[in-house]
Amino acid sequence: MGKQQLPSGDAKPDLGTLKVESSSAARDVDFGQVLEVETTPAMEKKVLRKLDFFLIPLMGGCYMLQYIDKLAISQATLFNLREDLDLKGNEYNWASAIFYFGYFAWSWPSSYLAVRLPLGKYLSGAVCVWGGCLMVHAACTNWGGLMAARFFLGVGGGDSYTKNLLTLLINASLTEASIAPGFALITGMFYTRAEQPSRQAAWFVGNSIAVLLGGLIAYGIGNIHITAIAQWQLLFLILGAVTSAYGVVLFFTLPDSPAKAVFLKPNERAIAVHRTLKNKTGVLDTGRFKWGQVLMAIKDLQTWFLVLYTLCVNFCNGGITSFSAIIITGFGFPHLEALLIQMPIGGAQLVFLLLTSGFASLVPKSRIIMMIVNTAVSMVGMLLIWKLDGDNQAGKMTGLCLGGVFAANIPLSLSLISSNVAGFTKKSTVSALMFAAYCIGNIAGPQFFIPSEEPLYLTGIKASMAGLAFGIFFLVCLYIFYVLENRRRDRLYGSPTEMTETEELEDELSNKTDHEIESFRYVL
Repeated sequence: MGKQQLPSGDAKPDLGTLKVESSSAARDVDFGQVLEVETTPAMEKKVLRKLDFFLIPLMGGCYMLQYIDKLAISQATLFNLREDLDLKGNEYNWASAIFYFGYFAWSWPSSYLAVRLPLGKYLSGAVCVWGGCLMVHAACTNWGGLMAARFFLGVGGGDSYTKNLLTLLINASLTEASIAPGFALITGMFYTRAEQPSRQAAWFVGNSIAVLLGGLIAYGIGNIHITAIAQWQLLFLILGAVTSAYGVVLFFTLPDSPAKAVFLKPNERAIAVHRTLKNKTGVLDTGRFKWGQVLMAIKDLQTWFLVLYTLCVNFCNGGITSFSAIIITGFGFPHLEALLIQMPIGGAQLVFLLLTSGFASLVPKSRIIMMIVNTAVSMVGMLLIWKLDGDNQAGKMTGLCLGGVFAANIPLSLSLISSNVAGFTKKSTVSALMFAAYCIGNIAGPQFFIPSEEPLYLTGIKASMAGLAFGIFFLVCLYIFYVLENRRRDRLYGSPTEMTETEELEDELSNKTDHEIESFRYVL
């Protein structure tokens, strides 16, 4: 492959004017361009270190704040949220689920906007808005009015505070819906397929740290006593203010693409683009939304295995996120101590996240197997909660810690999208479908936690186990699909290594889908 020598010294190339060549032979390349950059392993390693130093902390910090904010409603129950708002029956269940209605509603528009708008600016704006919305949670005074307004958008009962809060609650869930899919897209743009599992796991570490820090922060707030404001209100105000401030930081630092990374020099940006071309998954964002790729995503069998897996395991997620604090008090721990005892849940997630994601990064064809392992461990945890005697606090708490381990699969599942779904619009569409399934699972999950069974919630525990079992089934189906499809392509097209250099380059730069690229092979 011919190469374009990067300018030496102080000369800095402009990515917008880098030499491109039209290739009439590029039958399947939409824009028929070839970007040529001279790089060395040392130069690429330096760029990779910069990407890790800047991107991973930015995304990890944001994801940590997002999950701390999600945990806030569960923690607020220990600060008398239910009593102050006079919640009865399953009103708290729906209070937990309402967030995911907005999440679901925004998953498709978000997939469109992630393509049409500068990705970094879109995500940072979403973070600022969600932080502001979280602060307004403190204004809620009547949940009945809030629920009526939730379904009819301002029509129905409830005081003005709750109606105004509803709009912001919906907006909060809408903006949060952008974050994880957006970060998955960024990871796919900046990192090679081999690097993606460990980097997805690295920023997802923020999720586990959130459980560790979230309990500690809530415990500290629980020891603050202000007459004019309830502790649950103070919790929402503090967390929301920190999140909004972080959104401002992201606005100036989170890049839209490798070509626009402010922390890279111009020649390093060219290298950042070049090093990910062999992903063949659409590194270059042209700003065009391709409806044909949407249809391909819907017709793709791998899409639905991923979607069904996500739906099933989030029956468990919805329950643990919303009811973990209440479940822990049912083990016999005092309310404030229950906040601290939530911390080992994050510790267990972190350990399994590092072990399984690290293994998947080092051992080829092991991502789905590691996901199956994590899901099976969570099933064992749910079984311990269900079957152990009520006076076995340590055993039940161990079960709850293991029950959340399946969350370590999120970076692995996102890395499957980054590595196995080609075409920028198709990738965005599959992400949206998966997060729609995530929302539906989280909406349905809390409904199995029947108020009359508080604090043991045996029906909810059994439903969580069933969801995890079905999740394992769909992961096995996905693994078999990838193996058979790779074999079929090898028979039809031969090994990818048998392609000519010109054909390889054309595929590298195309915005085609994985079904259209003959040299594409799925990672396991």
